[in-house]
Amino acid sequence: MGALVFQSDFGLGDGAVSAMHGVAHGVDERLNIFDLTHDIPPFHIWDGSYRLWQTMVYWTAGTVFVSVVDPGVGSARRSIGVRTGSGHYIITPDNGTLTHTAAAEGIEEVREIDERVNRLPRSGESFTFHGRDIYAYTGARLASGVISFEEIGPALDPAELVSLPVKEPVLQPGSVSGILDILDVRFGNVWTNIPRPLFLQTGVDYGSQLDVRITHNGQEVYHNTVTFGRSFAAAHIGEPLLYVNSLDHMAVAINQGSFSKAYDIRTGSNWEIQLKKP
Repeated sequence: MGALVFQSDFGLGDGAVSAMHGVAHGVDERLNIFDLTHDIPPFHIWDGSYRLWQTMVYWTAGTVFVSVVDPGVGSARRSIGVRTGSGHYIITPDNGTLTHTAAAEGIEEVREIDERVNRLPRSGESFTFHGRDIYAYTGARLASGVISFEEIGPALDPAELVSLPVKEPVLQPGSVSGILDILDVRFGNVWTNIPRPLFLQTGVDYGSQLDVRITHNGQEVYHNTVTFGRSFAAAHIGEPLLYVNSLDHMAVAINQGSFSKAYDIRTGSNWEIQLKKP
């Protein structure tokens, strides 16, 4: 009996998440059911993609994830199950939710969900809650061993999966550029896609001062000299700092403040950052 992990943009203000749990429990009451998060911003596929990758690798191989950030629910977009290079399974719409996972872990196999078989019985003609009727149901059947991965549906080419646009980090003499991948939401820190080893090739060390420039669609929204610190204590309260986050990537914060709120910062491939030696 494996683990089943849910992620969505549903929030916890109504019964949607509980209904998904109920469907999974109805498939097999012995299932171990967990929640990754249900606070993905509504319709924000990019955040769903990142949070899935951010968390998935810490779960044992064979864990089944159900990720539902689905602004195209009921449309022609495909419903799929995938087996990742790390040995995990994901049930999700094919809308870009797998962008970060595909880049970091690879997608080994894809199946299109056969909704004639893998759909909650007596779910009627509703086409607006596939999270309950198709994804939770299929994920629970896979995690409990009721169906094999091959029984999800016909095979698809992993190269045909929908992917969101991504800009890879670029190293230049004395600087490195990348994008703002995600927010550390509660504290307002901004995480980049620049890995620490690449950043260190600029020749900087802790205590160095860096020229930090952030743009949105090419327009500058932040430009300042920032200290590269080992921890938040490297800056005075209210001051910005550059640090290495828990995923070994570069991030920007305000000590005991919210960098994202202070400068109205968001995330995605159109938010770019440059870290440069003065």
